[in-house]
Amino acid sequence: MMEVERRARMRSPAGLALGAAVIGLTALVGWILWPSTTTGRADPDDPRQVALGETIYQRYCASCHGARLEGQPNWRARKPDGRLPAPPHDATGHTWHHPDEQLFRITKSGLGPPLAPSGYESDMPAFGGTLTDEQIWAVLAFIKSQWPAAIQARQTRLNGAHR
Repeated sequence: MMEVERRARMRSPAGLALGAAVIGLTALVGWILWPSTTTGRADPDDPRQVALGETIYQRYCASCHGARLEGQPNWRARKPDGRLPAPPHDATGHTWHHPDEQLFRITKSGLGPPLAPSGYESDMPAFGGTLTDEQIWAVLAFIKSQWPAAIQARQTRLNGAHR
């Protein structure tokens, strides 16, 4: 008889509501604590993605592009080997003139055809074998987070035009 009473209580509206509340609360906590999804998007407003991107940028990019995204001196003048110095990624450079997908492809595959003219030589390495797609998107999110709001808005419009 006690088993029958226990099952009846579990099926009561209060028991069902309690069970649903526990499941809902568990799902909410899991959603809040789960790492953000960054694959396929560079979101300068996502603090977790930006923080990851800053760490990766400092380790892999700052040696050429500068710790403060300032680029190498005289970045518009060719070096003796004919290659261009690393450009800045701050507001003074041209990074924000390109859509995210192109920036992603340059970072992943390096700067060569079809992203540059045939025969173009660059010191920009391909990071596809070193960084995951998620890490590359995070670096781009960090870079974008450093731009003034007006430049972020212009680059966002550019992204929309290239979809």
